[in-house]
Amino acid sequence: MNLALHYRTSAAEAAALQEELNARRSASVLLLQAELRDTALLPSLIEQTVARWGRLDLLVNNAACFYATPLVSATEAQWDELLGSNLKAPFFLAQAAAPYLQRVNGAIINVVDIYAQRPLDGHPIYCAAKAGLAMLTQALARELAPRARVNGVAPGAILWPQTASSEVQQAQTLSRVALQRQGDPGDIARTLLFLARDGDYINGQIIAVDGGRTLFM
Repeated sequence: MNLALHYRTSAAEAAALQEELNARRSASVLLLQAELRDTALLPSLIEQTVARWGRLDLLVNNAACFYATPLVSATEAQWDELLGSNLKAPFFLAQAAAPYLQRVNGAIINVVDIYAQRPLDGHPIYCAAKAGLAMLTQALARELAPRARVNGVAPGAILWPQTASSEVQQAQTLSRVALQRQGDPGDIARTLLFLARDGDYINGQIIAVDGGRTLFM
């Protein structure tokens, strides 16, 4: 596949990834910058992609904000940011992409979270946003069928958040993972690839890639 790679502020990192991937296959990566919470910009991202490659086969909604919002201190701005990145943007990107995806029996893959199923202490807004994305995945799977599929991937302990988490906290989390170890971003990538390439008869499903963490939640 050719790739349209979106970034918000990480221009240097995006350019480095573009260079790495283009070294493997020349001119295969298009960079697109946007603030995804500005929904007026989203149709342009899809249109630029189609203009460059001539078609759209897959939309991966991976962008997200994550931080704690305890009820006693949460603000409306935090609500808008977390719902905007985790739920609003995926909906309106799907809306813009759907006509192109349905032309080619394409797919949408939403990166959800195991905490869409069970809440994480101190993160009510984030959990609500991801729960909404899980339901959106199922709703769009019905609406876009039979000419496009919509599925999700729910990561568990793959990367520790940028907010401080002690070794003790990490060990406590891993003690509740059936496989007793942390996952790797490659685990998510391989699941995405499976759904995109080999999961032709999978629709409306959310696959937990969590080492069995949800068995103990």
